Amino acid sequence: MREIMGNQHLIDYLIAREVLQSPRLIEAFQRCDRSFFVPKELQIETYADYPLSIGEGQTISQPSTVAIMLELLNPKEGNKILDIGSGSGWTTALLATAVGEKGFVEGIERIPHLVQYSRENLQKIPIKNASITLSDASVLGKPGHLYDRILVSASAPYMPKSLFAQLKKGGIMVIPIENSVWRFMKNEDETIEAYELPGFSFVPLITPL
Repeated sequence: MREIMGNQHLIDYLIAREVLQSPRLIEAFQRCDRSFFVPKELQIETYADYPLSIGEGQTISQPSTVAIMLELLNPKEGNKILDIGSGSGWTTALLATAVGEKGFVEGIERIPHLVQYSRENLQKIPIKNASITLSDASVLGKPGHLYDRILVSASAPYMPKSLFAQLKKGGIMVIPIENSVWRFMKNEDETIEAYELPGFSFVPLITPL
């Protein structure tokens, strides 16, 4: 799908493909137009269903992949969410819209240029219930904090178990591992349920030094 489209056409396409379904996320995609997060030189490709470069070897993900991952994450009103590898800020904005004013999204990013870039992008909407900060290179995520949902937008070579300790009971984490998207649910007894969806490609996750 390489034809030029508008935001609503993109949303209609994602709905038709049945990768975007929940009203909460459809509203988020309507508010958080991908054009706000795509570099100026690539605006003509904004609504194409493939990843686009945002520099530093990173990308803004393919819209259908974003929709699939966010549907698996199932954000709810009032959730506190950690967005690891926030990149352009698009997933941070979508999630912040989905959780509403009572929720909050913490985006973390390891590349300083992209931290500033994504902060500027959030102001275009504007998004007030989210932050994007430079992550600590010595750890993964934010140890010592707990979240209802954790989204990771880069591919890990294996499941980084340290993230389970950052997930609340009843929480959900969505993370690419190699070429699959995984959803992990943490039960009240702290056991973990796993679901795998194969057939994806992501930039690699930068692991702690």
